Amino acid sequence: MLAVFEKSISNPPEELNLPSLGLENSMNREEILQTFRSSSTEVTVYNLTNGNFMALSHDDTSYSHPRSIVVLDDVFCIFIGTLVNTSDLRRHYGLPRQATEAIVVVEAYKVLRDRAPYPIDQVIKDLQGNFAFVLFDANSGTLFISRDRNGSVELHWGLAGDGSLVFSNHSNIIKEACSKSYGPFPPGCIFRNGSGLLSFDHPLNKVRAITHKDDDFENICGVSFQVDLYTRIPSIPRSGSASNWADQESPPPHDHHDRDDHDGQIELDFIS
Repeated sequence: MLAVFEKSISNPPEELNLPSLGLENSMNREEILQTFRSSSTEVTVYNLTNGNFMALSHDDTSYSHPRSIVVLDDVFCIFIGTLVNTSDLRRHYGLPRQATEAIVVVEAYKVLRDRAPYPIDQVIKDLQGNFAFVLFDANSGTLFISRDRNGSVELHWGLAGDGSLVFSNHSNIIKEACSKSYGPFPPGCIFRNGSGLLSFDHPLNKVRAITHKDDDFENICGVSFQVDLYTRIPSIPRSGSASNWADQESPPPHDHHDRDDHDGQIELDFIS
């Protein structure tokens, strides 16, 4: 899995840019996609506006951590893993029996976006299982990422050479793309552009960056994030029909450049 979003949309944490070595070796978005394509024999790529994209490799499919990508009403979602309570969530959201985990996540997001009177941490906490997902709403420009509390599914994030935010479950891809400016996506957390990192188990506590230095203790060579149980957030915003977080806090969507004859928003490439 690979997803790359320009800085103006993703609004990445500044701490990801702290590592001071090897930045000249990081890639731009075009180079990252080419590297990912060359590493897989079968890739599905969704080209979004302004050079942003989401891609999924179909090589080496894992039974324990299956991968899928769905698009519903211009909401794109890559989901890796399994949920043990999928049947309960289907009933809760009024979905048919054939709805996959990715479809359940998209529906949960749409409920939060449009009418939910409860905070996002509670909704993600209801996802029981081993998972990681990247979701992008092309209409509102909202980016929404989460990983299960045990970190069972590998997920990394980092900054490309042009400042774009990169997500991948392939450690080699993220290293090539971001050089030193990357780290593991923190388990049990949610990232949303416009509001940053939030722990869904400890939503009232801050998530802080932890820097790692080289052997000489002179240069920052890596960064990770963890929940600070001793520092509380004064308050967290609540979501409701009168306060649409997708509209209020996310960056405005960019003008679409026609890439597809149907809606002018996406182009789907399938490579075998």
